[in-house]
Amino acid sequence: MSGLPFELLLALRYLRPKRTFVSVITLISVLGVTLGVAVLIIVISVMSGFDQQLREKILGFSPHLKVFQRNNTLKDYARVMSLVATNPQVKAVAPFVMEQVLVETQPKTGQSQVGAPWVRGINPLLETNISVLPSSIVEGKYDVSNRGLLLGMEFAHNMNLEVGDRVVVYSPSDLKKWRENAGKEGATLPVPPEFEVRGIFDVGYYEYNVSVIISSLEDAQELYDLDDSVHGLMVMLRDPYHAPAVEDQLAAVLGPEYRFVSWMQENSNLLNALLVEKNVMFYLLFFIMIVAALCILSALITFVVQKTREIGMLKALGATDLQVSLLFLSQGALVGAFGDLAGYGLGMLALSYRNEFLHFMNRLTGFELFPASIYGFTELPALIVSRDILLICGSAWLVCILGGLIPAWRAGRLRPVEALRYE
Repeated sequence: MSGLPFELLLALRYLRPKRTFVSVITLISVLGVTLGVAVLIIVISVMSGFDQQLREKILGFSPHLKVFQRNNTLKDYARVMSLVATNPQVKAVAPFVMEQVLVETQPKTGQSQVGAPWVRGINPLLETNISVLPSSIVEGKYDVSNRGLLLGMEFAHNMNLEVGDRVVVYSPSDLKKWRENAGKEGATLPVPPEFEVRGIFDVGYYEYNVSVIISSLEDAQELYDLDDSVHGLMVMLRDPYHAPAVEDQLAAVLGPEYRFVSWMQENSNLLNALLVEKNVMFYLLFFIMIVAALCILSALITFVVQKTREIGMLKALGATDLQVSLLFLSQGALVGAFGDLAGYGLGMLALSYRNEFLHFMNRLTGFELFPASIYGFTELPALIVSRDILLICGSAWLVCILGGLIPAWRAGRLRPVEALRYE
């Protein structure tokens, strides 16, 4: 004899595929749950992969924490650096200058082009501990000495610049002096500095590649007439997700005249947009499983009508209302369990071969479905999070059980006399 409760045994027996209307609907319900679970696993895992890759690329070039002096440039930055470095969570700290400039190309032939990137002045010796920039040079060399510049790959392409080309850089102070002295007789106009392109970098993130150029800290200080001061400090942490806690600790050490900006605050719009999109996709795709639950509801209502005589006999033999109700709840639970298992297997299989399928579709359709130029990734990322998988499978199973509540309640309320009246 089997050790299973009789409610579960009967539910398994009634779910055996036979050529009846009920069994067909049951199979369709299992298929609906399978597809819903598989699609949700694939979409949520891919979006989690996007989020992880994006965070890695942001953290590869952007510091975890920035320190500024309120309403002023940071003059005594060496002392502040030593105070920041005493925090056990701080891995590296370096000064920086970062502001927007105008860049004018100096082509040998043709018309010059003008762009407005952000110039980031760095200490090249300290930068190796701050970002992936030193290892991201794709052309030329990592050299910003004597008015050398490093350009992002996209910016260099847009401006038709190559290693060895020269550009003129206008700072806001230069433009202000030009405006003030324009039309004045005998006035001397400032001569903007000329820089040489020494290298082209690719940090893997389009926004940085297209809008940031790199100079030495001294050249950037000269552009902005900062003398020996800087705009702030870049701080790298051992764990970037501890940035809010470290911010509070540094605020207590440095005092209220300093302010802090974490990488989460700088990129909050983008990261929050990804999170909202992921949640919206979950809710939209979850309706697939709600449709499957409605199929289960329809199948079980039909089943209760067809099995009225058997229900009456079970009641006459001593089955309680709860036991009869559990019989139909078990059917919904079994459909959900089969659908969960099949959907999990299908989702994992699809994620394992996602890039092969993507390349096949690219060849079949003739155009790139996932262009690297737009998304910045050569392969489709995916991150399988156990919590997400449990949430998807658990919610699908719960919805299937809820789909059987009404038929189970109706079956439990049947009286034996009414069920057997016309037999």
